[in-house]
Order: sequence, then structure tokens, then C-alpha cells
Amino acid sequence: MEGSPFGFPFGGDPEDLMRSLREFAERQAEVVHESQREQFATLTLNTAVALTAAALQQVQAAGGPDEQALALRDAMRVLFPEAVALVSAARQGFMREQ
Repeated sequence: MEGSPFGFPFGGDPEDLMRSLREFAERQAEVVHESQREQFATLTLNTAVALTAAALQQVQAAGGPDEQALALRDAMRVLFPEAVALVSAARQGFMREQ
């Protein structure tokens, strides 16, 4: 309790210490929030890639090269908008509040 006119054991003004602790807590909360946004965006991107790859593996492309190409194009016509939506959500997670 020495070193402080208020009898505070850490020295200095208790209000200054509380203000510093509050500022530290706010900075830590921002760091955690940013980390969570980045994790969400990364998981969303990974999900888009995994789902697209899994869906394309399910395509049973038969016939000659032209028929196979047509089957894959038809599949991508359905899959692409979904993948773009997931990537867009991930991008928004990265860009939000920057």
C-alpha cells in the first residue's frame, strides 16, 4: 500500500488504472472479433471449394469428349452460382469493418 496516496497497492491513480484496463479490454475484444471474422471467411472459402469439388466428383460424364464437356458445363452452370454466393459471403467477412 506504499507509494500511493490513495493506499492503492499497485501505485498510481486507481481511475487511471481502470481506464487503462478498460482500453486494454476493448483492444482485446477488437482482436478477438477480427480473428473470428477471418476464421468465418476462411471456413466459408474452404466450404465453397470442398462443396464444388464434391459435386463435380458426382458428375457421371459419359460418352465422348464433347458429351463429357457438355455434362461438366451443365453441372458448373448449377454449381457456379452457389460457389460464388459462398465466396461472396467469405469476402464480406474479410471486408467488413475494415
